[in-house]
Amino acid sequence: KTGISELLAKGKHGSMQGMRYLFVTDTGNDYNRIMVSVPKKLFKRAVKRNLLKRRIRESYRKQKHNLTSKGTDVLFMYSTKEILCYEDIYKTVGQIIDKINERTA
Repeated sequence: KTGISELLAKGKHGSMQGMRYLFVTDTGNDYNRIMVSVPKKLFKRAVKRNLLKRRIRESYRKQKHNLTSKGTDVLFMYSTKEILCYEDIYKTVGQIIDKINERTA
């Protein structure tokens, strides 16, 4: 709970096509953590929200080795009303990871 509060209060933010993100580095952990949010306001059906969350989590899982800093918390927020295909989400998550690496270097 305190990690989420710190992320929302002190996190740096940005947006890419169809997704917003918040991140904070140097949390004191030896590992990175993520949180995925797909608003109920955009997708009323839980099936669609869960589909998008799975796609985002899988995209991160396949690219997490590219994140250079340890102890980083990242919040991915889906922000478009259309359901993007897996390839688009994968590309966007990769771009977000690259942006985080640039801003922490």
